[in-house]
Amino acid sequence: MMLLALNIGNTNITFGGYHPDGKLVFSSRLYADSRLSSDELVYKMVNMLALYGASPLDVTDVILASVVPSLTPRMREALQKMCQVPLMEVGPGLKSGVRIRMDNPAQLGGELLCAVVGALRRHEPPLLVMNVDTAISLLAVDEAASIVGGVILPAPQLSLEALVRNTAQLPQVDPETKPRRFLGTNTADCLHSGILNGTAAMLDGMFAKCRAVLRAPQAPVIVTGTLPATIRDACDTPMDYRETLILDGLYAIWKRNGKK
Repeated sequence: MMLLALNIGNTNITFGGYHPDGKLVFSSRLYADSRLSSDELVYKMVNMLALYGASPLDVTDVILASVVPSLTPRMREALQKMCQVPLMEVGPGLKSGVRIRMDNPAQLGGELLCAVVGALRRHEPPLLVMNVDTAISLLAVDEAASIVGGVILPAPQLSLEALVRNTAQLPQVDPETKPRRFLGTNTADCLHSGILNGTAAMLDGMFAKCRAVLRAPQAPVIVTGTLPATIRDACDTPMDYRETLILDGLYAIWKRNGKK
């Protein structure tokens, strides 16, 4: 018996298998290509399951969150073809245990709600939760475990791509690697340090301002997604990085909604 938890983000599809007791069996990531057909999605997921020694026959339930409407119906169709088991989707009507105190709660992406649910399994509120995909999404959670607001800004890779694309002589650099020095002595090193250390300084500033609004100067920061370890290490603010935070939240929501 295995729960298959899936999250469709703008850049990646993350999915993992959980035993009913909450033990993570495996987790993996696929590129979220909106052009994929349902058959292609089935092919990729079946092969990924096989890579971790699992098969569609092991799947007894599925829970899905998505922020890509164009890909969601094809994923539903792919899951129906692959395993024909009950499918739960994150959205209105599901109990999460988190109150959303925002202008329009329906606008909050399912993956962000799941990240908050996953973070609250690891830390007591108030806290900050950050997911990094194409964008950086940072949410503030107050002492009553309510989402009270957040900020959205470009992820470092997106900023880097835009900068290189729109300038004539700036080279591509790899934010996954550490710059040789803080003050670069050539164009590539200057850009490398600026992207990495600039992003770290920006995040430290955003964390400090969010903590001030929450009046919680020691609120923990829980992070998931594709923020490179080099940038996390360059931040002065300690972070609890959990690669499967959204999947953990999906499991918790599935459990809370009558699944034992």
